[in-house]
Amino acid sequence: SGGQPSLLRRLNLIEELRINKDKSSLVKPLQTLIYMDSLLQFFVTIVSTVLALGFFIHFYRFNRPYTRPCSVPQAGGAWPIIGHMHLFGSQQLLHRTLGAMADKYGSAFTIKIGSHRALVISSWEMARECLVTQDRVFSDKPTIAASKLLGYNLAMFGFARYGPFWREMRKITTIELFSSHRIDMLKHIRASELGTAIRDLYNSWSGGVLVDMKQWFGELTLNVSLRMVGGKRYFGASAACDVVEARRTQKLMRDFLHLFGVFVLSDAWPSLAWLDFIGYEKAMKRTAKELDILLGEWLGEHKLNRSRGGKDKEEQDFMDVMVNILEEANVSGFDADTINKATCLNLLLGGSDTTLVTLTWALSLLLNNQHVLKKAQEELDIHVGTDRKVDESDIKNLNYLQAIIKETLRLYPPIPIIGIRAAMEDCTLSAGYHIPAGTRLMVNAWKIQRDERVWPNPDDFQPERFLTSRKDIDFKGQNLEFIPFGSGRRSCPGLSLGLRVVHITLATLLHCFEVAKPSSEDVDMTESSGLTNLKSYATSSSSDAPA
Repeated sequence: SGGQPSLLRRLNLIEELRINKDKSSLVKPLQTLIYMDSLLQFFVTIVSTVLALGFFIHFYRFNRPYTRPCSVPQAGGAWPIIGHMHLFGSQQLLHRTLGAMADKYGSAFTIKIGSHRALVISSWEMARECLVTQDRVFSDKPTIAASKLLGYNLAMFGFARYGPFWREMRKITTIELFSSHRIDMLKHIRASELGTAIRDLYNSWSGGVLVDMKQWFGELTLNVSLRMVGGKRYFGASAACDVVEARRTQKLMRDFLHLFGVFVLSDAWPSLAWLDFIGYEKAMKRTAKELDILLGEWLGEHKLNRSRGGKDKEEQDFMDVMVNILEEANVSGFDADTINKATCLNLLLGGSDTTLVTLTWALSLLLNNQHVLKKAQEELDIHVGTDRKVDESDIKNLNYLQAIIKETLRLYPPIPIIGIRAAMEDCTLSAGYHIPAGTRLMVNAWKIQRDERVWPNPDDFQPERFLTSRKDIDFKGQNLEFIPFGSGRRSCPGLSLGLRVVHITLATLLHCFEVAKPSSEDVDMTESSGLTNLKSYATSSSSDAPA
């Protein structure tokens, strides 16, 4: 009995040890469960906080008064990888294609050009927003293959990026080259070339030959531009070269404008700049080289002439003026010779081609609308008479003639899609559309100027509208429903000079000759593709007119 308590104590001790062991085996799982539960609560708290914060931001952005930005509608029909590039085919008229898309998607929509996004504007309200309100934002130009290869690596101010160089060149062209005083000093050139061309036309008429007026306008406008820019004339008596060389130069300029209107792979996908799939870049380099050789020869002659005493100020052409300016000016970015050649080529092409385009369409419209032609000639008989020639000073009195030019430019703007621009920074349009930096801007002037809300019977040729309901509209780009020469910082600086040539040429032609169609059929009004909206050459015979 003395050993029994000892045995009981031993058994109790063993039982106690067993119980303690069982308890210790439960501690770790219990601690793990408590830890996991805490972690889950922490995770749920974080997620709930993020969701609540996200909901608050979403609610704040999309429910505060008006300031909610949204994306511009994207046009359908984009293909994988290339986007809407298939719309830019050589046989398609882009301004008409985009105009039809505007009827479907609205006055503002976007398209994809390879890896780039472009904003297409087709109403005067949206044009005002982009070209006036947000003018500085959209003052840049995208760098494309043509502007580099044909535009002297962006030295041609019309295609230069927005910045100090462009601002300096814009100032030089506006103040020094296209001032009213400079344009007046060159009046004798316009009068001389027009007089020579009229005599040549008279000789053709007396021989009973049908005249291709498009060719006549082309030779005249090119001679005027050549003389004002470089002191040359390439057609007619006392030409600086033979007919073969003149035609070659004319073709080079047409090639330049055509190549500027095509799209190459690198324009859509910069990473493919090494691949010249169709050969456009090779053609650009060849055309640029030939034009550079020609301009280099002119520049050399001008420098030599200057070293020998130069010309009187009244006789200086644009290249003379540029030589003088660049000798004293500090224009950074390019050497003086490159700037001179690039600027003169810009002026030469812009001055001759857009003028040719406008005159060709104007005469074609008059031939198809004989009642308008008759009224224009009656106005000339009243204000000029038959005993003298038309002078530039007469134009201000020829209101109906001015209306004819305006209506021509409304129906057939020389550049239907105003020079493509690029957004320099993010911006938000008044409609709430968010436009990211780098977005390209395409303003469809052709579509805007045929908006039936503004222009009743928009496809009809009615010069009278500019004498009545639209008599206060001018060419300066302030009326966004009529922008044949653009608006804002990037508008055409040579507008005044170009209009003088157009008005005096058409007035003189109608004053000196009776013009008629070669047959009873209407003149074909087919347009051609390219940078400028030149009347198609495919049916050129129908644009011939006996004078």
